[in-house]
Amino acid sequence: MPSQPSKDLQTFPNPAPDRDYEIAFDVPEFTCLCPLTGQPDFAKFKIRYVPDERCVELKSLKLYMWAYRNEGAFHEKVTNTIADDIVRAIQPRKLTVEGDFFVRGGIGTLVTVTHEKKANGGAKAKKSAPARRK
Repeated sequence: MPSQPSKDLQTFPNPAPDRDYEIAFDVPEFTCLCPLTGQPDFAKFKIRYVPDERCVELKSLKLYMWAYRNEGAFHEKVTNTIADDIVRAIQPRKLTVEGDFFVRGGIGTLVTVTHEKKANGGAKAKKSAPARRK
């Protein structure tokens, strides 16, 4: 049976939880729909994280990103949601999600969301987004 899109992020145990190391994913073919026009929006995503106890399973990430293909989503919302879902799934020590949305109407949009786990187990989040491009 062919793969189907899914918002279920699978995880596996970090093979080196006592060491800080970075895992980086490059997602060059992300698509979603503009919630105002219904037209497709195209983007490249870069996801970088330092795992704690769990890591994101790659195929589930692919199916997760694919699940946005037919959804209407503002760039800022979808980038923050992706970051929130990864944090919820694996509680990384650090995470950066960068959504680089292609030019539409003469303006490109770059949205960067960062997360860093505090020493006491809590988290602090920094969110930045350029102005809307529509």
